[in-house]
Amino acid sequence: MNSNTGSSKDSTPALSSGSLHGSLDISKTLNRCMPSDAILPNIKIAENGDAVEKDSSCMLPTETTSVSIDACTDVDSSTKVAVDTVIVGRRFHENVELQEGVVITVSRDPQNAKDSDAIKVLYAGSECGQMLGYLPRELAKVLAPLLDAHFVECKGFVVGLPEQQLGDVPIQLTCEKCNNDNETYSDLIHRQSLWERFLGAIRNGNLQRPSSARYQANFNMMITDVMANHTHLSSDIETSFLGSFKSLSNDGQRLFVRIYTRKGPWFRVSSISYREISDVEHAAMELKLAGYIYMLSCTDVPSECEMEEILDVLSVPEMKEILKDLLKVNTSCTRRPELLSTLLSITALPKKILKWTGNCIRTSNMADELLWRVQRLFFLNGDQDLSSFLLVDLGLVKFPDYTCNICHRIFKERNDLLEYEEAIRVAQLMDESLDNDNMEMVSRCADLSENRVCTMPTEEDSNLAESPPSFYSCFSSTWVYSKVLTLGVSVYERERRYADAIRILKILLSKIASGRRRGYWTLRLSVDLEHIGRPNESLSVAEGGVIDPCVRAGSKIALQKRVVRLSKPPRRWKVPSYADSLRRNIEEVNIEGRPLNCETGAKSVFYGYDGELCGVEQLALQYYADEGGSWQGTHSEGGIWMTIFGLLMWDVIFSEVCDVFQSKFQTAPLDLETDDFYKSRKGLIESQLKRIQDGLAEEMLITSWELHQGTSCRGINWDRHSMADLRAAVACVGGHRLALLLRHLALDYRSWSSGMPDLLLWRFNGERGGAEAKLVEVKGPRDQLSEQQRAWIFVLMDFGFDVEVCKVSLVSKRR
Repeated sequence: MNSNTGSSKDSTPALSSGSLHGSLDISKTLNRCMPSDAILPNIKIAENGDAVEKDSSCMLPTETTSVSIDACTDVDSSTKVAVDTVIVGRRFHENVELQEGVVITVSRDPQNAKDSDAIKVLYAGSECGQMLGYLPRELAKVLAPLLDAHFVECKGFVVGLPEQQLGDVPIQLTCEKCNNDNETYSDLIHRQSLWERFLGAIRNGNLQRPSSARYQANFNMMITDVMANHTHLSSDIETSFLGSFKSLSNDGQRLFVRIYTRKGPWFRVSSISYREISDVEHAAMELKLAGYIYMLSCTDVPSECEMEEILDVLSVPEMKEILKDLLKVNTSCTRRPELLSTLLSITALPKKILKWTGNCIRTSNMADELLWRVQRLFFLNGDQDLSSFLLVDLGLVKFPDYTCNICHRIFKERNDLLEYEEAIRVAQLMDESLDNDNMEMVSRCADLSENRVCTMPTEEDSNLAESPPSFYSCFSSTWVYSKVLTLGVSVYERERRYADAIRILKILLSKIASGRRRGYWTLRLSVDLEHIGRPNESLSVAEGGVIDPCVRAGSKIALQKRVVRLSKPPRRWKVPSYADSLRRNIEEVNIEGRPLNCETGAKSVFYGYDGELCGVEQLALQYYADEGGSWQGTHSEGGIWMTIFGLLMWDVIFSEVCDVFQSKFQTAPLDLETDDFYKSRKGLIESQLKRIQDGLAEEMLITSWELHQGTSCRGINWDRHSMADLRAAVACVGGHRLALLLRHLALDYRSWSSGMPDLLLWRFNGERGGAEAKLVEVKGPRDQLSEQQRAWIFVLMDFGFDVEVCKVSLVSKRR
């Protein structure tokens, strides 16, 4: 079992010419999201909670890559923390003038495409909120949840100016806990756990950067692991190329990993400075000779495409100086896009640009393509990358312990991998085209995917004796192309091209007999057939879907409802056996709320019972806590149940089963969302369920929490759900009902991991003893139950749960 991580690229290597009939260019610029060498925080906490005066010995020079962390012995009692850190990402905000001593503030940037924990640094009090850059990623990861929970306020000042124009800017940031007299006990517990996690990172030294050579060792480990376990997937040339990395000098290896994990694509050699690299120019030349990078020197003339990329390494003042030199006049342009456009229009620029930038380097196509593949094979997904190693090394993420027992190869032959990679590129191009509203390219991606799927054998035609485990299917080109075609169906339906949608849906259903999306495909086919006036065929399709073993949960309910509606005489004379089940009565409670807004499409906001603004779910919680019956509870949807499942089934989830664990960076087995999960562990699962049914759930929950707290596991949210809430939920639901629910999830985790009721309520009956629980789906004035939610409510009713729908309507005007 090998592991390592650094930072990742969501990018894809270019397809060979003609692979998409010569007309579809699906090469994509690699997107490197790791911040450049950000200095990690030096944090000091005074025993009385006040910020400690900085001393000059603790100043952080911009070249430093490791820092010491000073913390007092009474860290847990602190209410104020002073953090000596830096602003990173200055190259994107260089036009904002820096001033030493100026006051700064921070603001969350949850929509940031590179990092959902991103925190922006702004000039305090600036009218337009001038942005200076970002906090380092490692600090943002533990500070962002506190800001999201409105539990801290942060302010600070610029300590000094960087030595290099675009270098990291030293700042001191003070984070102080906020008081909220109106917060509930559960909110207080949740927020305090976030604060303790933040302080724990300080106390344990988790914000210290690992040794400078660690990322180099991680990178080498990843390459070694893939070459050892997937050697049959590489050509001789590829094997030789990857093998040559170990023969590079330490400087060469470190420089390559540095630029590979940074956002580029081009870098000025003169601007690269790392303490652990003794000779950058010599290392760059070594990498160029080995084929790992391209280099443009002063005598080269860059292409038109390279020109635009190279200009990106220049600062705004440099661009102005170049324009002044070339045009012999001062420019009035101040914005980067305007300056770029003007520079690109100058015909003499290509011959002179490198005289200003100096030598520039970027990773080679060969290196990009092979290392994109290496990361995919190592992590087996497109979400993780080298940054996973960094998070582990910093102690910010801990992966569970398990045994990797690999019996079958995911890709039997090199051609299987190449087909899978091509499918991924098409899928990425499909996503980009949809984002850019490029419908022509969307149709071409769908057409290509349709051709590929049509030429593949059906699942029944394959030799089952030689087939890999069924949960490997997501690593096949067919699986990826089916996702592309599913998107294509949605586009065609939106454009009312029902004939095209029907054709694709029939292909998918005929070629993929056990697909996870068969329920969705069948439902859409039935609906689209009715759209074009073929109700008999629509009914037949729906009837077939109802008895399809792969059609489950909400999709099955939706198809059953279609059958009941369409099977009126003379099409069908017999009423379906499940008709009465669909008409079962679901308990409803109606409450009124005073809305802040009534806009169609906007999320409803109400004035709560306490007069504060709240969402529809919080309003319902307040109702149930008061006149609704003195219930306690939480708005979790399925979150609390997924957490309880993970904790009580921990030993089941991470038990040794062939092929389900392939790297040390997994948070769940590969078969969790398939039928194989239960089949392969039936004895172990039923043993755990027996203990739960016998009343040992609370004891099991506490033990699992204490053993595994903080360790990453699919479905578990350590920060959102307190131990007290989890214990109350388990105790009040009761062992029998809890065992039924957990078995349901174990049998089909994927189909049932969404759509659960919004609220879980519980109450203890005081002197009378005993406890009870209630699950509530909350619906606003314009909302209706989805079929998935209806399916869950029926299941919960069958299991004996007290479940109801709470409908919130607007306060009557007569009042």
